[in-house]
Amino acid sequence: MYAIIVTGGKQYKVEAGQAIYVEKLDAKEGDKVTFDKVIFVGGDDVKVGTPFVDGASVEGTVDKQGKEKKVVTFKYKPKKHTHTKKGHRQPYTKVTIDTINA
Repeated sequence: MYAIIVTGGKQYKVEAGQAIYVEKLDAKEGDKVTFDKVIFVGGDDVKVGTPFVDGASVEGTVDKQGKEKKVVTFKYKPKKHTHTKKGHRQPYTKVTIDTINA
């Protein structure tokens, strides 16, 4: 059985026992999180939401909070002696999916 959930403006296909990296959630390590925005449940009986499946949810456990590798942007204008260097590290939350309730 698998489900497609929406969190952080993105869609993720998840199965029980799978670890996913999502946009940062306001939860501590070891906390339980519930994803209520389930748009599809697949398996033996398929359920498609309009836009979300009624009564369906996905539960998971927060494994870790972290930041991704640094992305460096560099802008310059030739012959003008101007340049800008910026770095950005996007925060993420690693979640292990426990159960899919459909």
